[in-house]
Amino acid sequence: MAEIRSGDLVAALDEASLSRFHLRAVLVSGMGFFTDAYDLFIIGIASTLIAKEWNLSSGQLALLNSTMLGAAFLGAMVFGRFADLAGRKRVYWLVAVIMVVAALGSALSPSYWVLIAFRFVLGFGVGGDYPVSAVLMSEYANRKDRGKLVGMVFGTQALGLIVGPLVALSLLGAGASNDVAWRTMLALGAVPAAAVVYLRRKMPESPRYQIQVQGQAEQAASQISSFTRGQVIGHRRLQLTGFAVMGLCFLIIAAVPGMTTTVAPFLLVYGVSYFFTEFGPNMTTFVMPSEIYPVEMRATGHGISAGVGKLGAFIGVFLFPVLNSSLGLRGTLLLTAGVSVLGFALTLVLPEPAGRSLEDIAADTPAASVQPLRVADQASAS
Repeated sequence: MAEIRSGDLVAALDEASLSRFHLRAVLVSGMGFFTDAYDLFIIGIASTLIAKEWNLSSGQLALLNSTMLGAAFLGAMVFGRFADLAGRKRVYWLVAVIMVVAALGSALSPSYWVLIAFRFVLGFGVGGDYPVSAVLMSEYANRKDRGKLVGMVFGTQALGLIVGPLVALSLLGAGASNDVAWRTMLALGAVPAAAVVYLRRKMPESPRYQIQVQGQAEQAASQISSFTRGQVIGHRRLQLTGFAVMGLCFLIIAAVPGMTTTVAPFLLVYGVSYFFTEFGPNMTTFVMPSEIYPVEMRATGHGISAGVGKLGAFIGVFLFPVLNSSLGLRGTLLLTAGVSVLGFALTLVLPEPAGRSLEDIAADTPAASVQPLRVADQASAS
């Protein structure tokens, strides 16, 4: 009986429709691959600056460039085996923590050998991320979309390879000193990994692993609804989180003395705010208006929402210099923090559309006072 039930559960995973959960898994796993690619690429640029600063020999430079790759080999072997013995989820968030700590440690390294040590730890975490992210995504996936989903995770590497040189060009083009530039490049590698540590801890263990290795069919069954129901993070919660982190970051930049004049801390905090802007309100303000309006006003409502967003951006381009000259950068940032708090407060009045049908959401929305023209014409004709 247990074997039949286990087979049914696996079949349910294989035949599940593509859901928001699958896309969330792509994001959470893909962010690790993005970080991997960024960290592996950026050292090639950073090491040339470090060599000038610390007068490294050709042998020392070669060791610096290769340490992470050698450690990644070991990390893939060790964490790959550990994920089979102790479970995928435990390794999933652990390697993200390692990447955060090691990236920050690399950026703050006071000497060559300390930097080598942290690059080794970073490579060890990166190596562990490769097998666990790919395997977990494969085991989360349904039969039809497995190749596509795993490919999307791997494809985020290309994005990391693009962002790396853009960061380097931006820093060097802005006139940052060699020391500030390479430390900032390495520190920014911690941002995407830090952003998904919490999300990875909240992801369920692989049901296939629970069923076929641990023999925990009941626990797996209680989680499979996540795969079929498609519940990501709720859209409303995502927007609330985005506004909250944005406001906090703007407040930190404004309140901490010297933050706006110290390149590395500023870019780190601003990078976090930018990520949560994109991952939060910038995405949800596009998605939610297509869900929460009644059908007869849905396109109109979304058009108004999108238009107001563009109007705000248009006004901001002209208003920011005026505010900066009158309030100063600190005052302007405090104002933007206040705007984020206002966005957070307004989000509280919205319904949560995630996981619900559009008709169910519309039933909770007050009826529109204006009927579509076609319906009104039909009513008057009768």
